[in-house]
Amino acid sequence: MFYTKGPGEQVNCKVCPRLCNIAPGKQGFCRVRQNQGGTLYAANYGQCSSYALDPIEKKPLYHFYPGHVIFSLGTVGCNLRCGFCQNWQIAQETPDTTYLSPEQAVQLALRQKKHGYPCVGLAYTYSEPFMWYEYVYDTAGLAREAGLKNVLVTNGYVNEQPLRELLPYIDAMNIDVKAFTDDFYRSTCGGRLDPVLRTVEVARGHCHLEITTLLVTGLNDSPGEISRLVDWLAGLDPDIPLHFSRYFPNYKLDLPPTPEETLRQARDIARRKLRYVYVGNAPHMKSSSTVCPGCGEVLVDREGYHTRVRGISGGVCSRCGEKISMVM
Repeated sequence: MFYTKGPGEQVNCKVCPRLCNIAPGKQGFCRVRQNQGGTLYAANYGQCSSYALDPIEKKPLYHFYPGHVIFSLGTVGCNLRCGFCQNWQIAQETPDTTYLSPEQAVQLALRQKKHGYPCVGLAYTYSEPFMWYEYVYDTAGLAREAGLKNVLVTNGYVNEQPLRELLPYIDAMNIDVKAFTDDFYRSTCGGRLDPVLRTVEVARGHCHLEITTLLVTGLNDSPGEISRLVDWLAGLDPDIPLHFSRYFPNYKLDLPPTPEETLRQARDIARRKLRYVYVGNAPHMKSSSTVCPGCGEVLVDREGYHTRVRGISGGVCSRCGEKISMVM
């Protein structure tokens, strides 16, 4: 899907903003969209590198069926090259895979429900799901017919037309906004900021949406940059949950872990304008529970991935009646 043919059997891929021109026998930047004789093929269709039954909070999604689990699956390949990639073994390398048809994926999710697990559906995650586009499109359609929810955990680096064609089948997204400067995207991720912001803007209103920003020590964690990110997100909707995640050395970056004070400062800046702000990968900070923005009552208590909903009734705070933005 989403390509045009050029001279000499070249093809122009139009799924993501890279718009790769691919010669016969070659592959795009993502390593999985390949030109075979002048036709663009998704070489990773159905090729699953990882799957698991995860807590939905692991995505992270804190305002979408809290306390439930979701059948999560991923492939190989990515259209960014983040130096701090946490899943580089499947995103940037060529691991072993197993074939999983769309029908099989849906049946595996349904089987979890049959076995009594509170499984809400499927999450396309671990690697970049937009580089698994055709498979996600087919599987999400079948999942929707089976009464299951579809979740994307994505870097948001996709063109608007493919995004809009997939969104009718998507119930929730967690989008990485990796920084709020184009320089960071170009130097550290090999991409651009604007297409990601556009993905967030388009997705808002079409599905449940949460945002994650990994704070990398000294690169994207200044108070000024955090303030600009928060101002932009609050201008879209102050109810969109924002997750700050603590960085640890990984892949090609060996900077020190994000200091606690940096995480605390980012959280405090964000709370001035956003109603729901969380800090991940830092359990000692106790910033994972959902509190009522009206009265401060704990609504969803989280310890690690142990979740207990205790203060919401009929979509409002049981204590003060404040409307809570949460899908349950």
